[in-house]
Formats: sequence, structure tokens, C-alpha cells
Amino acid sequence: MASGARAKSRPKRRCRSNAHWRAVVWSGLIAGAAFLVLEMALVAMMGQSASGAPRMMGAILLGRDVLPPPATFDLGVLAAASAVHFPLSILYAVIFGLAAERLSLWPALTVGAVFGLVLYAINFYGFTALFPWFEMARGAASIVGHIFYGVVLAVAYKWLAR
Repeated sequence: MASGARAKSRPKRRCRSNAHWRAVVWSGLIAGAAFLVLEMALVAMMGQSASGAPRMMGAILLGRDVLPPPATFDLGVLAAASAVHFPLSILYAVIFGLAAERLSLWPALTVGAVFGLVLYAINFYGFTALFPWFEMARGAASIVGHIFYGVVLAVAYKWLAR
């Protein structure tokens, strides 16, 4: 009887479904890809090389030598950038999924936009202590890209988790 009473007093551990985790991973990949495409397009529209953003991400693994110039396309740098960018996108999606799991779409969109803005601050003000080259990418294009990431993350997560 005593062990039964103890079992009832333990809090139930909440186990998220496989569908939740699939939605988190896929929404992170989708939002990460959308972010990368938008970031490269915005930078190109501003007259800079679209390869600049992947080179900055790739430099996290490969070192400063891959930073522009030259700002040309390099498949090895893109692979290194992807090896950094997409796992981070999934990690950020895990955090978002835990926060937005019970929200309806519109509140999740708001949380996603704010989440993207917070990620911008962390990436471009916090991580610059370790990777100072990110300081040169601070600005409107990066802010818009990160807010866009958060909104796409929210839409993808809510759609995939339904």
C-alpha cells in the first residue's frame, strides 16, 4: 500500500510524441533553409556577395581563411556552413518547440518573430566574442532574416505538429 501511495504522489513525466520531435526537426531544417536563401538574396540585393553569409558560417569550422575576399562560391565552405547552420537551426527549433508547443498559430507567430530577434542578438552580439567576423554582418538584412527564420519556424512547426 505504501508503495502505491508513493507512486501516486510522483509527478507524471510528460513524454512528447515522436510526431512532436519530427515536427521540431523538420521545422528547424525548413526554417534554416528559408533563412539561408533569404539572407543570401538580401545580401545580393544590397550589392554584396551572396556567398558572404555561408563563408562566415563556414569559418566557424574552417577558420578565418575562408572569409571574403574572395567572396566566390566554394562547395567545401558551403558544406562546412551547412554543418554548423543546420544543427543550430534544429537546436533552436527544439527550444522553440518547447516554448510554443501549446500555442495556437497567431501567438506562435509572435513568439517566433521575437525568438528570431533574440537569436539575432545572441548570434551577432554574444557570439562575436568567439567569432568576431559576425560583427560585420550586423544590420537590417540579418535582423529581417532572423525574424523571418522565427516566423517560418512557427508556421512549419504548427503545420507539421498538427
